[in-house]
Amino acid sequence: MTSPTPAPRPLQSSEEHPLFTLVEIMARLRDPQDGCPWDIEQTFATIAPYTIEEAYEVADAIERNDLSDLKEELGDLLLQVVFHSRMAEEQGAFSLQDVAQSISDKMIRRHPHVFGDHAYDDLADQKAGWEELKAQERKAKKKGGVLDDVPAGLPALTRAVKLTKRAARVGFDWPSTDKVLEKLAEEVAELQVEIDAGDQAKAREELGDILFVCANLARKLDVEPEDALRATNAKFARRFAFIEAELAKDGRTPDQSDLAEMDALWDAAKAAERK
Repeated sequence: MTSPTPAPRPLQSSEEHPLFTLVEIMARLRDPQDGCPWDIEQTFATIAPYTIEEAYEVADAIERNDLSDLKEELGDLLLQVVFHSRMAEEQGAFSLQDVAQSISDKMIRRHPHVFGDHAYDDLADQKAGWEELKAQERKAKKKGGVLDDVPAGLPALTRAVKLTKRAARVGFDWPSTDKVLEKLAEEVAELQVEIDAGDQAKAREELGDILFVCANLARKLDVEPEDALRATNAKFARRFAFIEAELAKDGRTPDQSDLAEMDALWDAAKAAERK
C-alpha cells in the first residue's frame, strides 16, 4: 500500500531559496486537483527521454562553450531531477532531500583521502581505489557480475566502452591497439562477405561488431567515442555548409550539382580549414 500523495505546500517564491521554490513549483504542477494536466499524467518512463535529451543539451552547450546557454540547460536538467524526485515522493519512495543525501554520502565515501585519513600514492592509485570502492558498492547491492550494473540505457558506443573497460579489469582485453586494429580489419572483411552475399541481417550484425571494436579502440586510445563522433559530425556539417555556400554564389543548391563538383568543394573546405 502506497502512502497518500503529499499535499503541495503554498508556493513561496524566494530569491534566497531558488531550489526550494523549484521544488514547490513542481509540487504545484503535480497537484491532482489544481496542477497541470500534462505534468500530472507523467511517469518515470515518460520523463526519462526528456532527462536524456536535457543531458545532451548540457553537453552541447559545453561543446559550444556557451556559458549562458549552459546555465539554462543545467536548469533544465535540474528540473528533471526535481521532477523524478517529486514522483518518487508521491509514491512514498524518496524525496529530493534523500537524493541529495545519497549523493553526498557517496562522494564522502569515495573520497577517503579528502574526508578521511586515507592517502593515495598517486593519481593512478586513487583511480584504482575509486574502482575498488565502486566494486564494494556493487557487491553490497548484490550485483556480483562484472557487467551487472552497466546501464542498458546508455548510448550504445558509451555502453560498449564501459562494458569492455569493466571486462578489461579482470584481464579480458586485447593486449595492444595493434591487436584491436587487426580485429577491426577482420570484422570489416566479414562485413564485406555478408554484403556480397546480400544477407542484410548478417551484415547488420557484422556492422555492430565493427562499431563495438571501434569502441574498444577508442578505449585503448583513451578517447571518448561519443565526443569523437560529435566532433566529426560537426566537421561534416561545417564542410557541407561550405559546399552549400559556394553553390549559392551561382544561385544553385546541392541537388543542382553533382558528386564530382561537391567532392571538389569538400576538398576546398578541407584546404580552407588547414590555412
